[in-house]
Amino acid sequence: MSAANRTGCGGIASPAVRFSAFTGTLRMLAFVAAATLLWLSPALAAEGTLERGNGPEPDSLDPQRAQGLSAHQVLRDLYEGLVRTEADGALVPAAAEAIAVSPDGREYRFTLRADLRWSDGAAVAAGDFAYALQRALDPATAAPYAGVLLPIRGARERLGGAQIEIAVTAEDPRTLRIGLAAPQADFLHRLTLPVAFPVRAAAIAEHGTAWTRPGRLIGNGPYQLVAWTPQSQLVLERNPHHRAPPPIGRVRYHVTEDASQELKRFEAGELHLTETLPPGQLEWLRERFGEQVRIAPAYASFFFGLNLRQPQLANPAFREALSLAIDREILTRHISGNGEAPAYELVPPQPGQPGGRLAWAALSQSEREDLARQRLAQSGVDPATAVLEIRYNTSLLNRRLALAVSAMWRQVLGLDARLRAEEWRVFVQNRRLGRLTQVYRGGWFADYRHPANFLENFSSGSALNATGWQDPAFDALLARASADGSAAPALMADAEQRLLDAHVLIPLFHYTSKHLVSPELCGYTPHPLDQRPSWTLRWCEMEPRQGAGDRG
Repeated sequence: MSAANRTGCGGIASPAVRFSAFTGTLRMLAFVAAATLLWLSPALAAEGTLERGNGPEPDSLDPQRAQGLSAHQVLRDLYEGLVRTEADGALVPAAAEAIAVSPDGREYRFTLRADLRWSDGAAVAAGDFAYALQRALDPATAAPYAGVLLPIRGARERLGGAQIEIAVTAEDPRTLRIGLAAPQADFLHRLTLPVAFPVRAAAIAEHGTAWTRPGRLIGNGPYQLVAWTPQSQLVLERNPHHRAPPPIGRVRYHVTEDASQELKRFEAGELHLTETLPPGQLEWLRERFGEQVRIAPAYASFFFGLNLRQPQLANPAFREALSLAIDREILTRHISGNGEAPAYELVPPQPGQPGGRLAWAALSQSEREDLARQRLAQSGVDPATAVLEIRYNTSLLNRRLALAVSAMWRQVLGLDARLRAEEWRVFVQNRRLGRLTQVYRGGWFADYRHPANFLENFSSGSALNATGWQDPAFDALLARASADGSAAPALMADAEQRLLDAHVLIPLFHYTSKHLVSPELCGYTPHPLDQRPSWTLRWCEMEPRQGAGDRG
């Protein structure tokens, strides 16, 4: 996905210490996994299908082109990156068995495991990782997450259209070298994202854009794709060539955009794990399902983005009026209602970390509404003739939030707002193009625990910046933060404050991780980034006898 870096790696220890930490963790994980598998029944490990709700239809199963959380959940089952994060945020080895970092923090050398295999049995090589990174930084790929790879030397110029080589080299089949333009404390965390997962150049060359379909998608993760029914479900089965076979042999991801319908399917025994909970029903859900309701804080934020390319929204006083008029306490208490916290910042507050905050956050709601009317008058926008659209992807929560906000704008500002619901892929495309959107639903579950993962989305060159806002001073603060680890927290806080003072977005609340988990399913652990790979789960019937290791 600094101050949030909890790995002990990535620039705060010597290369020898980093190497030792990774290899030591590797040996420990291998020992625990082997001890556990000795006690598992092979018959049980092959039985049953894990039925998972997964929200909207994945926008893509191309690791370099996927953007949505629903796609990333599936990709973490189908692929394996160089490193990955545990539920507690710790960074551990994955496809790489050893990592060496130069004393100046600019050169990374990855040694791949010798037993890496694609799902067709072919060996995974360092060149496959190099190809994926080069492909992500090719402007023709239009990778939404390409910005997280900008620390790589030559990446910024390459994305800008320059015909230069980036500093990514496969020295031999098991050795990958990556050079950075400057030290980057969170660089290894960035490599946990799907955009850095390996892909097969030959498959893309042979099948073109259809290479991600069943029978053609060749991954290197614990599972392989065997079926995909659009707008319905995806079916995964155990990858027979993966070095660590997952306990559950078959997984079916269901498209579940309607949280109420997803709840009914869980009640009927059709799902073992839901993607979310219906809004505003937490008390009843806990009475009905007890410990099957799993809610935990998440490093995530929900906001409304504002498209500054639209004439009305180019007016900062008008944007601030829109934000002031919203009662976030009402939204979290009565609309979302699943433990979310009102947000007056983009980056969720973390103990001991400075951050930005809306200047009027301490005012009462009535004081904010008075100030909202003042800002509206200063803007010169006539609410009798101004009409805004709130555009969102189809879901019950999104609709309820849009209805509530539009009612607040009408009551406080006399402004009408129209609601536009769209299927996820259409919504993402319109948001990216920026021609139709005015106010749009935005949300961000961090990919790794670092403020940069939120803030970089609003930098001038980010493909994820749907606001159209460009501020060289903001960009410069982020660049300085990436180059100066000791000053990074303060610089990030200054950057966030600049973003908030410009009212480019309207923070609404900080998400919780919220799911229903069947009592048949064990191994589920709340994750602050809401990542729940299927290979971490198992049937409770497979619990090891006393004395065996536990992978849960």
